[in-house]
Amino acid sequence: MIIGIVKEPEEESRVAMLPEAVKTLKSWNVEVMVETDAGKRAFADDALYQESGAEIVDRSTLLQKADIVCGVQALSIAEIGSMGPKSVLMGQFNALYNPELTHFLIHESRTAFSMELVPRTTRAQSMDVLSSMATVVGYKAVLMAANLLPRFFPMFMTAAGTITPSRVLILGAGVAGLQAIATAKRLGATVFAFDVRQAAKEEVMSLGAKFVEVEGATDDKSAGGYAVEQNEDFIHRQKEAIHEQATKADVVITTAQIPGKKAPLLIEERTVLAMKPGAVVIDLAASSGGNCALTQADQTVSINGVSIVGVGNLAAQLPQDASKMYGKNYLNFLKLIIKEGQMNLNFEDDIVSGTCVCHEGKPVNSRITQMINN
Repeated sequence: MIIGIVKEPEEESRVAMLPEAVKTLKSWNVEVMVETDAGKRAFADDALYQESGAEIVDRSTLLQKADIVCGVQALSIAEIGSMGPKSVLMGQFNALYNPELTHFLIHESRTAFSMELVPRTTRAQSMDVLSSMATVVGYKAVLMAANLLPRFFPMFMTAAGTITPSRVLILGAGVAGLQAIATAKRLGATVFAFDVRQAAKEEVMSLGAKFVEVEGATDDKSAGGYAVEQNEDFIHRQKEAIHEQATKADVVITTAQIPGKKAPLLIEERTVLAMKPGAVVIDLAASSGGNCALTQADQTVSINGVSIVGVGNLAAQLPQDASKMYGKNYLNFLKLIIKEGQMNLNFEDDIVSGTCVCHEGKPVNSRITQMINN
């Protein structure tokens, strides 16, 4: 069996697996093909892959010969069409929100696994690319804010006087938010955090941050750890609490997203206009509409002296460790479908079935089936 690792588009610096992952695959009696320069932007050149036992090939050869094609982002429809008819596609291609690609995979009787569909269960944690990449994003967001902020994060007591610590507000205490809290605390800031999920309060406080509490939130344990939509009364009180906290903050980092829906609006225009000159907003939900009313995706804008950063693919700015984590997620998943060097798709396993978009053209994931039927 041959596993192929493709080179990502120009804007993507990560690679699906680094040479260290290739060594593991080789120990499973699996052959590995790597597209020329696939790991270059993650500081892994072709020679390192060859030393690990991989064969370096061009893209066309890889797509035609690999039994499993592994990437980070989705391949184009034309490239999927050039793959072997029985080969398996793996990546993170947002199958639920990319109906054109999903319908093509089904129409062409393909087998595909989309890694963002990995169930958010305890057993699947080691395969959860969303959590891994959220860790990268939360860390990098704080460093970006620290670079843009015109003052120090920590408190300094100097001969020139005392510098008070910066005040950081984190909106959303999922994986990205918690990593942002931890990083901001390490840099010496005073950190406040808000989340609609009461379960997040203990985690926030354990990291040394202060929890901004708004009572009456709707919590849904079946939402896989995500926030859910709230009623109008709660939204009003939430906005007032966030407005009060944001106007005091030097940095606001927003992370709140609801799968399949536009990101909730947490920072209104009036709030931005009332913030301190020099303050920074890092909006990690920019790709799904943004948590800030004035966010522009993939751009940094200055409004009344406040910098608003509409973050795009932030994980790609730490390509080496992001690729290492992504590759480990891949290996842990591949263990489930590779036995003694051969592919073994066991759809009785909830992780395998939950991650599978379709098998030989038949939808497997229940949400994909619902999408197709609608």
